Order: sequence, then C-alpha cells, then structure tokens
Amino acid sequence: MDGSVGPTGSQASLREANSARVVDTVKRYGHITQVELAAATGLSPATISNIVKQLTAQGVVQTQNTVRSGRRAQMVTLARRTGLAVGVYIGRRTLRIDVSDATQDVTAGQVFPLPVDHRVDTTLDRTSLLIMELVEGLGAELPEIVGIGVALPAPIDPDTQRVSVRGIMRDWDDVDVRDVLSRRLGHRVVVDNDANMGALAEARYGALRGCHEGVYVRASYQTGAGILIDGRIHRGQRGTAGEIGHVQVDPQGAICQCGGRGCLNTVVGADALVDSLRISRGPLTLHDVISLAIEGDPGCRQVIADAGSAIGTALADLSTWTDPQRIVVGGELAQVGDVLLAPIRDAVRGRPMLASADIDVLPSILGDRAESMGALALAMDRFGQPYAGQPSSDRASSPSPTQEEK
Repeated sequence: MDGSVGPTGSQASLREANSARVVDTVKRYGHITQVELAAATGLSPATISNIVKQLTAQGVVQTQNTVRSGRRAQMVTLARRTGLAVGVYIGRRTLRIDVSDATQDVTAGQVFPLPVDHRVDTTLDRTSLLIMELVEGLGAELPEIVGIGVALPAPIDPDTQRVSVRGIMRDWDDVDVRDVLSRRLGHRVVVDNDANMGALAEARYGALRGCHEGVYVRASYQTGAGILIDGRIHRGQRGTAGEIGHVQVDPQGAICQCGGRGCLNTVVGADALVDSLRISRGPLTLHDVISLAIEGDPGCRQVIADAGSAIGTALADLSTWTDPQRIVVGGELAQVGDVLLAPIRDAVRGRPMLASADIDVLPSILGDRAESMGALALAMDRFGQPYAGQPSSDRASSPSPTQEEK
C-alpha cells in the first residue's frame, strides 16, 4: 500500500505545482503562447498542453488562436479578473497612474501635469484621490486592489524603499512614500526607481521582451538606467545601480543635485539643454526643445544629438561592464527618434571592446507608459494572489519570442 500511495501523492503534488507555475507565468506576462509558456516554465510542450486544457476546463485560463512568426499558435490568458493592481509614476513634471487586472491589460489610466518642485503632501494627496477615482470609474471598489506600485525618479533603497541618496528629490528624502500611501488607501505599496520600472515593463511587454541581459535608459529631465542581468532587475546594495546620470563626465563642470561635480545630468539634463539654447532661442522648456527638434530646428536637433553622444559614451562604459544584448531608450528625449538614438548607437558601437558585440539600440515600445506599467507589474508580482498559493517570481524578462509554436 505504501509503495503505491507515495508515488501517486507525489504525482498529484507535482501536477499541482506545475499548474501553479503555469498560472503564475500567465499572470506575469498577461498573454503568452503555449510555446513561450514552455520556455518560461521549463515544462515540456506536451505537459503545457495538458495543463492548459485542464485550466481551461476549470475556468482559470482561456485560449485563442493567433499567429506568431507566420505560424498558428495558441495564446493563453487568464479567464477572469483576479484583482486590480495600480501602477504610479511620479515624475519631475508628470504624474501617471494606470490600473489593471491580472491580465495586465490597462483598464484605466490618467496623466496629470506637475509643477516644478511639486510638494510631497500635495502630490501624494492627488495620487490617492486619482487612484480612488479611477477604481470607482471601473465600477470596482478599493478592496479589489491587490497592491500599488510606485516609480520615483531617484535611487530607491531595496530594503527601506526610501530615496537612498539625499538631494536628488528635494524635500522627498525623509518621506516614506510606501507608508503614506498605504495608510491613505489601506493597501500594500512597493516603491522602486523609475528606470528600473521602465526596464521591467519593456522586458515584460516591450522592446526587451525575450532579452535576459539588457539596459533600459530613461533620457528625460535627468538620465538613469535600469539593468537586466540574467532576466532580473539589478538594483545594487542601495538601489544606485544604473544611475548613469551621476557618472562624472566633466571634472570641471557644474555641481549636480547629488553633490558631485560634472555629472552626466549636468550636461544632458533639461536645465543644461535649455540653457545652451537661451541665447539663440530665448526662454524654452524641455517640451519646446523636443517639439522644435521634431519640426527640424537645427539648434534644438544639435543639442539633443550632443546629449545622445554623451549618453552613448556613458552607456558604452556600462555595456563594457554588463555586456547587454540590447539597449532600449525611453523618456521624453526619445520622442526625437534617431536624432538621439543614432549618436548613442555610434558611441556604443565605436568602442573597440563592443565593436563585435552587435548590441541593438532600440526605442522604447511603451513610450511614456513604461514606468507606470512597470510599477503595476511589480505590484502584481509582489501582492497578487497566485494560483494554488505559489509565490510570484521576481523574474523580469519573458520567454524568447523566436521559438515557433508546434
């Protein structure tokens, strides 16, 4: 009797664990083909097929026909909503909030402009109110939220989830954003750096999908990078990994917000770009510079191209250390396209150590949604309720899309 019960029980446990793994993977990626499920979980195509059939019969997932690489494939998604997650990006001049269910399709969102040096209390009050309005607009209630993710334009300590370097976000240094929003909304909150969240979102849904070693760089009012190593976000001990905006590029340059002299942000940040055009163009905003560059203004295109060269040099250094497959460029400056991207490519590919690396430099697919979508995905990972009680994975990247459905 013992000899027959043991294996049967073990097989049942294995089937349950495999089912949990499949549902957790579908939840993380929102929609995924069966072949991609096999690559992400390590299970055989036959096992995946059987599990998907069982989960479909149970009403947990649903399938539909699609085409990948010119071949028919079965796309798998969750069949029902399993709670709402909220992704918040609090930028230097923009507040963006996205609300989604576990399928990872954004169901509600709003963008709100912020003034220069916006106050902490006012911004967090507005964030709380907008979240409540968006959830109510969906016909849902706050208890349906499983968690809230927040992306901030500063290095965030992975343990305390507070800004880890003083001065980078003025007046936010001593504020526990996680605690403030958690108390106001009654839900768990996770806080991370904006470039890290951009990297997570692009790995799940965008230009870093299928890439296990990659970099997402946010070129905006300031510049930062999110780094993928073995498919995971690399944050470092204090959350300062990827802070290329604070790499020194001019030993005699201006003092940066971090206290250092001649950081990259003092050369390519919004203030530097606008100031360099003041004599020839008069008072401008970063939005003005970008719009004029898109329209063909030679001066505005030149300062953005120069910024691309400087950012590219910093990324070439970073690439020498991390050896990425792909670099994805987002943020406001990326709207200008190859005016910014071409000098970055030239700087990276012109480095002898990287000449044969064939590193792709691509624009962000998600655009200005990347940071809030990454925060939303992180909240679902951390706080969502996976099938059969299995913990969510921290893995950021998705299975390679190059495999063909069989």
